[in-house]
Amino acid sequence: MIYTRTGDDGTTGLLFGGRVAKNSAIPETCGDVDEAQAAIGVARATSGGTDPVLDAILVKVARDLWVLMAELATHSENRHKLKPDTTLVSNEMIEALETVIDGISERFDPPSEFVVPGSDPVSAHLDLARAVVRRAERSAMAVAADDSKSVVYLNRLSDLLWTLARWQEGTPTRVRDL
Repeated sequence: MIYTRTGDDGTTGLLFGGRVAKNSAIPETCGDVDEAQAAIGVARATSGGTDPVLDAILVKVARDLWVLMAELATHSENRHKLKPDTTLVSNEMIEALETVIDGISERFDPPSEFVVPGSDPVSAHLDLARAVVRRAERSAMAVAADDSKSVVYLNRLSDLLWTLARWQEGTPTRVRDL
């Protein structure tokens, strides 16, 4: 059964227990991350699976965002229950993003100036996902624990999505060319 009725009172459950109002910062932030994950899914669907490298990167990122949401959806008193790479963003997850960014960046010459999004559907969806990730990053700043790596992860993820968009579009449309 998909419905539980537990949220009918305007609250939502947190991982490892506790409830908060649905319009409080934690569910708002998790909603922003969920939207980012969905936007990444749209970019993946738009690519049609024609590039297995891109597909594998986006699937891995979707998995990472579940980890990130688990961390953000945990009340501070239960933070000790989190496990790196499963329910807690780790340095290794961030380093993995940096490795992918570096590897993809070797496949093309990155533009050194502003570009106009929308050269093709895949890059346009990647740029949209990047913008949604940036919003999630701003939201996460309000709820992430001081020692959390979630904001850093989201920052690096937006860099990855920018890099993927530039790689997918090939030759970008530069602002100065308009």
